[in-house]
Amino acid sequence: MKVEFWWIGKTQAKYLKSPLVDFEKRISHFQKFSVREFANIKSKDHTRLKEEEGRVFLSKLNPGDFVVLLDEKGTAYSSVQFASYVNKLQLQGMRRIVFIAGGSHGFSDDMYTRGDALLSLSKMTFTHEMVRLFFLEQLYRAYTINNHLPYHHV
Repeated sequence: MKVEFWWIGKTQAKYLKSPLVDFEKRISHFQKFSVREFANIKSKDHTRLKEEEGRVFLSKLNPGDFVVLLDEKGTAYSSVQFASYVNKLQLQGMRRIVFIAGGSHGFSDDMYTRGDALLSLSKMTFTHEMVRLFFLEQLYRAYTINNHLPYHHV
């Protein structure tokens, strides 16, 4: 099984680039894992922008992929609950789990239709670049919890 994390747009903030790479490497110790960065799409029409971003994502998904959309309307978990959720997904024997952070205007209707689950990181709003770091840290934390390593303190 493989786990991937996809997002739209390059990470511009230099202070985020190193920790993103660091967490990607850390996660890869537990799981076949990669991140995928898709090019920004430019449009002043927000509906069209979401649809074009959705088409890009949908063109790269496989029929058997389990797709988790990072979305403010999603389920919010504690770190321990999220670790349990990740473990449950892995035990289901899927070939690929794809977590996706959409663009700044959210997802298209087609993406919501294709998504298998919605995950919220917080009731607060964060920049899309910060979401990348927060999610990778939480995914790493989930693997350390599931592997009984001392990273997470209760």
